[in-house]
Amino acid sequence: MDKKSIIGIAVVAVLFLGFAYFNSQQQKEYLEQKAAYEAYVDSVAAAARAAAPVADSLTSGNGVQAEVAAAEAAAAVRERQVETLGESLTAAREAEAEEFTVENDVISVLFSTRGGQIKGVTLKDYTKYAPRGKRDRKIEMMDPATARFGLSFYLKNGLKNVPVNTLDYVFTAQPVAGEADGAKSVVMRLPVAEGAYLEYRYLIYDTEAPERDYLVDFDVRLVNMAPEMANQTQIQIDWANTTFQNEKGFQNENMYTTLSYRFPNETSIEELGMSESSKSKNISTQVNWVAFKQQFFSSVFIAPDNVSYANLAFDTAAPESSLLKTFTAQMGLPYTPQTEGYDFAFYFGPNKYSILKKVDDANGADIHLERLVPLGWGIFGWVNRWCVIPVFDFLRNYIGSFGIIIFILVLLVKLVISPLTYKSYVSMAKMRLVKPQIDELAKKYPKPEDAMKKQQATMELYKKAGINPMGGCIPMLIQMPILIAMFRFFPASIELREQPFLWADDLSSYDSIVNLPFSIPFYGDHVSLFALLMAVSLFGYSWFNYQQTASSQPQMAGMKFMMVYMMPIMMLFWFNSYSSGLCYYYLLSNIFTIGQTLVIRRMVDDNKIHAIMQANAAKKSKGKKSKFQQRYEELMRQQEAQQRAKKK
Repeated sequence: MDKKSIIGIAVVAVLFLGFAYFNSQQQKEYLEQKAAYEAYVDSVAAAARAAAPVADSLTSGNGVQAEVAAAEAAAAVRERQVETLGESLTAAREAEAEEFTVENDVISVLFSTRGGQIKGVTLKDYTKYAPRGKRDRKIEMMDPATARFGLSFYLKNGLKNVPVNTLDYVFTAQPVAGEADGAKSVVMRLPVAEGAYLEYRYLIYDTEAPERDYLVDFDVRLVNMAPEMANQTQIQIDWANTTFQNEKGFQNENMYTTLSYRFPNETSIEELGMSESSKSKNISTQVNWVAFKQQFFSSVFIAPDNVSYANLAFDTAAPESSLLKTFTAQMGLPYTPQTEGYDFAFYFGPNKYSILKKVDDANGADIHLERLVPLGWGIFGWVNRWCVIPVFDFLRNYIGSFGIIIFILVLLVKLVISPLTYKSYVSMAKMRLVKPQIDELAKKYPKPEDAMKKQQATMELYKKAGINPMGGCIPMLIQMPILIAMFRFFPASIELREQPFLWADDLSSYDSIVNLPFSIPFYGDHVSLFALLMAVSLFGYSWFNYQQTASSQPQMAGMKFMMVYMMPIMMLFWFNSYSSGLCYYYLLSNIFTIGQTLVIRRMVDDNKIHAIMQANAAKKSKGKKSKFQQRYEELMRQQEAQQRAKKK
């Protein structure tokens, strides 16, 4: 070890020992101070305990002195508040809040003067899920204990800016007034200074038009506020709400509960997502409205002139609680000294397509609230909007039972596609008849290098026989958009809510004939009879279809296990917690398809089809080949030549 190393080690050792000594002295001093402080606290407590019996025996004069001291302290605190906020806001901060209710035929709105806000909304025409005969609790749109709606801004106080949140202050409520059109107006004011105040004006309609009666107009006025407002470009809205569980199953309802919003001039809407337990998103551009959406009900804040930004979030409650999700939305309002107010509106009501379609803003512009109903995207949404919903609404005008309506809906769909189903069966019959010839071609071209020749010969055979290889798939392709559209329609259709049929007490939710004492993964803790019958019918349909196609399409044999056995089991697990109306529709669809196929089978004569195929083949064999056919055959020959050249 050299000299420099020894010196370095010595210096480190001295520094370490010095630090240890210093730290021990600091620790000692800290402990001494702590002990002294604890001794002081103990002495004060002991003095208080000793003085307690004496205080009880003192005259009332000493009590007066204590009250005077407390009053002086309170006066000092209030004086500081007045210096910061002014007399008006200080008085509003100290006032006692009141609550009152205003209602029309469809909603009951609970107002609070604390923040001048809506604290609760009750829907009179809808009830929370309960067993049949016990459904009497009305839908509550929000939890009054957690609901809040406040504005945040800054006021001037000399050289300082004082933050103000309206939730901290009590508004002065004016008497509820009736309007000429039957509407009821609620006006609440927050005095800020002499002659300057913030005014909230709510308007509740009673027109017997749901698209208006579920709306609450909300106008904000800044009366003589410009001299009092600090230099700022934004006023912030803080809106929050915790929703209750209203449906039978937490999982299914939660899946359709999310936070939605719309950008200006867009026909579509955006959503935060549904499956996540919590999610947040900061939107830096304008939005037209923000909705706290549940499966069948929504609370929507509508801003016709748009908010400048929105920070949105939700958290999911525990399944065993009576709550569903907590929503929060912080939104910005553009502000200038020339701003006199804002015109907003709330929608508190059902996610009913016919109602939401008619809701517009104060200027009469379409705001596309109907998009809150998840009918599907693209062609699936078109099928629902232009076909399913009009037919469904038409049938509702004449038929009271929704079970019968669904039955008729299935019947109509099957009748519409019956010509295609007939052609599909004929195509499969032709495939069966030419199968021996297909087998001969397989024997004639057994080698892999002859695959092109085999394919060419097969297509030529199909052409002569008048067979479309895709003919059997066309009805399925036509039905697929309808099936998927129904998958979106039934869980989103509030019309099915509270509608019983057979053993199901609510077609919008699952039917439970047996409640299990345990939960099966991906299945649940109950047995849905409609889902079970749907799976059985799917097994029957798959088996029947396999028997029809396996003889003509050998490649189907390898798919037997998946199609016939696995698919029904997967659908049973998947649909056990879904809408019983949806399972009922699929059950009827499978039964009708089997019956339709049996009827067509009795109508079709294989001998006649074979005779027609032979006649067509004879005609085409005498005819001249088309240019397309000639080019196709030439292309096949070129490809075969290229393959032979590669092998050499």
